[in-house]
Amino acid sequence: MMRVLIVDDEAPARAKLRRWLSEEKDVEIAGEAEDGSTAQRAIGRLAPHVVFLDVQIPEMNGIALAESLSAPQSPLIVFVTAHDQYALPAFDANAADYLLKPYDRQRFARSLERVRQRLADRAQMPDRLQVPVGDQLRLIDKAAVTWIEAEDNYVRVHVGAREFLLRSTLQAMLAQLGEHRFRRIHKSRAVNIAEIEALKPLLRGDIEITLKDGTRLRASRRYRQGLFAS
Repeated sequence: MMRVLIVDDEAPARAKLRRWLSEEKDVEIAGEAEDGSTAQRAIGRLAPHVVFLDVQIPEMNGIALAESLSAPQSPLIVFVTAHDQYALPAFDANAADYLLKPYDRQRFARSLERVRQRLADRAQMPDRLQVPVGDQLRLIDKAAVTWIEAEDNYVRVHVGAREFLLRSTLQAMLAQLGEHRFRRIHKSRAVNIAEIEALKPLLRGDIEITLKDGTRLRASRRYRQGLFAS
């Protein structure tokens, strides 16, 4: 079953999603939330596969909420909003889809199919990653990736002393590599937790991370809690 969390501060919008989702045989509605903070706690507690998320919600907007999700196997996000100006940042946050209100039943069905396909791809994720080397593609073990960092519209993948530049977002690369292996340590960086050798507290709550190959990275205070999540 696909567990779904509905997040919207407008009751009619939640009711519409609840009604249509309840008619799908493979969907279980795990819960609802009216604001970003409640939604963030619900995601941690209920572990939904998918979140239908409004952008303009109280306390924490939907974009910020999506960017904060660094736990293993974070849910797919379908943004649901009446404002089209958020489409670019939504897809930068690796949104599975962007439903523009008012949407009809046909558009909703297409969105749900996209979500099903993304979940199926995640479940069948291979253990190797394709990286460009000259005019060829090389396969590397995903577990061998030590850390990754975002650079504009690209992600630099570090495998020991080697580096590979791939066109992707950080969140999309995390989903491809397997989010159970990685923790975000910064808005633009994530580290393979199996490669961490030592941790050193710094001023203002930051942490210095030393990897097994000697690489030193800085984890910002914002991502400290996620770093220690089980």
